[in-house]
Amino acid sequence: MEQLTRKAYAKINLGLDVLRRRPDGYHEVKMIMQTVDIYDTLTFRKLEERELSEKEKSSTEPVIRIYSDHETLPCNKSNLIYKAAALVMKIYEIKSGVAITLEKRIPIAAGMAGGSTDAAAVFHGLNELFELGMSPDEMKGMGVTIGADVPYCIMGGTALSEGIGEILTRLPAPPKAYLLVAKPDINVSTKFVYENLHADTLSYHPDIDGMAAALKEGSLKGITDRMGNVLETVTEKEYPVIARIKEEMKKAGAENALMSGSGPTVFGIYRQKEIAQKAYGILKEQGLAKQIFVTEFAASCTDER
Repeated sequence: MEQLTRKAYAKINLGLDVLRRRPDGYHEVKMIMQTVDIYDTLTFRKLEERELSEKEKSSTEPVIRIYSDHETLPCNKSNLIYKAAALVMKIYEIKSGVAITLEKRIPIAAGMAGGSTDAAAVFHGLNELFELGMSPDEMKGMGVTIGADVPYCIMGGTALSEGIGEILTRLPAPPKAYLLVAKPDINVSTKFVYENLHADTLSYHPDIDGMAAALKEGSLKGITDRMGNVLETVTEKEYPVIARIKEEMKKAGAENALMSGSGPTVFGIYRQKEIAQKAYGILKEQGLAKQIFVTEFAASCTDER
């Protein structure tokens, strides 16, 4: 195989709790992760020898070329796509180069794991392109060294995520519903949010265990009644538009609305597509968000196209 294409799906957090800050600086979390049908597209192509420069041919580093349709994304070694590809190619001693083309649709710096799911697609894509035979557990073990959300994005679907995000337990998918996903025209630093979160003083913790039970029961109301995200205590204070979007979504018929991850993306859950589409129009008219989607839950974080 010389070329293949994969979709990399975004995620939301149906519930997100932070239990404590560990001595190593990482935060211990307990959250319910869910894939949604908003995705980037990555195309992987083996580079032919004639495409390599003499310098690249003699280099000890893997040849990785990244192309993106989004001008603000760096296509260099700081990109998680590059980091994931470099790790795989080093471990498996892949000498031939690879070109990776990214079509970006997931909002950037949005709390939807856009970078992590792209990295996860790299593990899947290179595994198939070079016929490496990596198991999902092997990919997840490498992925956690790239980012805490990468192991989940390699697995996808619905999952309880614990530890720093690497301890994953698969859960049943939620009942069918429609999502309104809105990212206001601001970018939020995950580092800033976690640095300003004081987990030991939180007065509220979402019922993650109860939500897991509701998923097993197939109760949408049991899920939406328990939606909560402790990171809102930091991000909403800094960006009041987040609370306003949540309120407008609920006024427009959402069963509940919540910020995803460290924000600023907000999602609302609707039982009927028509109501979600009407809410879309309201948010659009009010100019509360720059990127808005009506979508659904998805089964995995990466797949072939």
